Amino acid sequence: MDRYYGFDLGDAESAVSYLNKSDVTVPRVLTVREARSFVTAYARLRNGELVIGEAACYNPDAMTRKLRFKSRFLKDPESRKDIKSFAAGVLGELYMSGDLVKGEDCCFYVGCPAGWDKTAREIYRELFEEAGYPPVRIISESRAALVSACQSKHFQVGYDILSKPVLVVDIGSSTTDFAYIMGGREVELQTAGEVALGGGLMDEVLLEIALDAAVRGERIQEIFKESPPWRSYCEFAARRLKEKYFADEEYWKENECRQSVIISYEKPVRLPLFMNEKTAERILYGGIPQLGGKSFKEVFVDSLHGVRAKIQGELPELVFLTGGVSRLPAVRDWCREAFPESVVITGVEPEFSVSRGLAWSGRIDEELRQFRAEIQELVRSSTVEKIVEQHIGELYHSTVDTLVQPILENAAMPVFDRWRDGEIERLSDINKEMEKEIERYLHTEEVQALLVGPITQWLKPISYELEEQTIPICIRHGVPYKALSLSSFLSISDLDIRVDAKDVFAVEELTWMIDTIISILIGLLCGGSGVALISGGISGIVAGAMLSLMILILGKEKMEEAVMNIVIPRPVRKLVPRGHFMSRMDKIAGEVRESFFKSLEKDKNEAITKRLVGEISEQIEQCLMRMAEVVEIPLG
Repeated sequence: MDRYYGFDLGDAESAVSYLNKSDVTVPRVLTVREARSFVTAYARLRNGELVIGEAACYNPDAMTRKLRFKSRFLKDPESRKDIKSFAAGVLGELYMSGDLVKGEDCCFYVGCPAGWDKTAREIYRELFEEAGYPPVRIISESRAALVSACQSKHFQVGYDILSKPVLVVDIGSSTTDFAYIMGGREVELQTAGEVALGGGLMDEVLLEIALDAAVRGERIQEIFKESPPWRSYCEFAARRLKEKYFADEEYWKENECRQSVIISYEKPVRLPLFMNEKTAERILYGGIPQLGGKSFKEVFVDSLHGVRAKIQGELPELVFLTGGVSRLPAVRDWCREAFPESVVITGVEPEFSVSRGLAWSGRIDEELRQFRAEIQELVRSSTVEKIVEQHIGELYHSTVDTLVQPILENAAMPVFDRWRDGEIERLSDINKEMEKEIERYLHTEEVQALLVGPITQWLKPISYELEEQTIPICIRHGVPYKALSLSSFLSISDLDIRVDAKDVFAVEELTWMIDTIISILIGLLCGGSGVALISGGISGIVAGAMLSLMILILGKEKMEEAVMNIVIPRPVRKLVPRGHFMSRMDKIAGEVRESFFKSLEKDKNEAITKRLVGEISEQIEQCLMRMAEVVEIPLG
């Protein structure tokens, strides 16, 4: 793609920005009908011509006029025709101005409220396709605003904030849209649907104040009833005056903030608009009928607290405001009161943050397609497997070092106690019981937790070797190299995507290792035909004499079989001190490790090792792909 266009089609105003593939500056806001921010309106003239923007509101040749149709999209199917007509008008203006050339390799990213589901977004996309647009992708306006913040040099916001919780508050003309974003993932937050609270309500209040004070107020009211587009046009003028006033309240305390609108309907009528401290108080803190008598502040603050209560994860570290109303200092103060732990920011030109973010999203998406392709190529190669295989022996060693002592204490000792208490009748039954107890113990949460430390440490050198592969990919595509640093994810606990050492491989994948440990352990504990188990205390002296006699009578093999299958009386078993067995376990722990390591070098099962390498490699590859998703700032 050579060019990326961002189209912020709002209910009251719209804006279009574009960005060249090679641009290093911010996206340029295009002028449509001599305005960077133009009225979302269209009119069909007597000669069939389609007119958009401010001219559509008052052109005397208009046969039909349509405004405020986007807010009806989800409820009124007829609004789709209006959106399509307006979009076609904007497209025509772009072609006429030369800002868009037919046949060029470009795409449009069009914004929509975060609350629209996939079905609504697809219907919306098809409207632009039917209007003749180049390829179109629909993404949420709140996401576009965050992308704009991350890309803008005005803020020190970047990859790090994408791993932190962010609340985007998009104050439009008709609704306020909340989106909670954590780790690049968006969660829509509603306080009973989209909050029916927008800057348009302020404009309506300001217009009503002007009408009450106007000499020809009643006549103007009649014109509004006969021609609703004129009312919308006057509201648009009121919005501009309101934004002008709140941009520098201190200045306007000493100066007049006024504007006159000429309504050309039959005979021209003049409507004076004005802003001062009194009207500002009325707009922000006075009761509004459309809000059930509540003030703008009351509803907005209630919505903020409602959103705060619905956030299930961490509270936002950043509250990012977008939309023209976000210029108001009072609005930022309300956000700080509701989220005192957060940084509240807004852009220099918040009315263009969405369209610019949309254009940026196009280039980011294209760049990250190539980024994803290289990551997938790395994952498909045998690189990860080779690195893991080189270190697999270290994993075996560290796992054995970690598990031997806990197995002795939590599996072998309970089996001895059961034999000593008479629950296990014969020494020959101990092998089977020991295997069951060790297997049970190895599936407990305790063992899973024990494995976290050694596996995490084992992954460290692997992560460093992987970074030699991922850092060049990050550099080529302008992605912070730490984004694909496995070692960073292992050490930073507040990221929601990390390598969970408990899940790198299941205990079942260590079957060969466990079987080897069990056989060595049982051999050392119960070796010598059970002599090792019972040769302690008084019973040990008796056992020694008895075994010597039995060897003379039965021979060694018969004796071993007899001892392993004899039912030793419980009182005799009690003579075997528990401390003796515990002492023996302490002595053989080192022997178990040494014997296992020898077995590892001699009898290692290549098939199981290969499967274990595959399992671990797949987990690491999946982790790389998940981390890549965080970097991508998913745009859907």
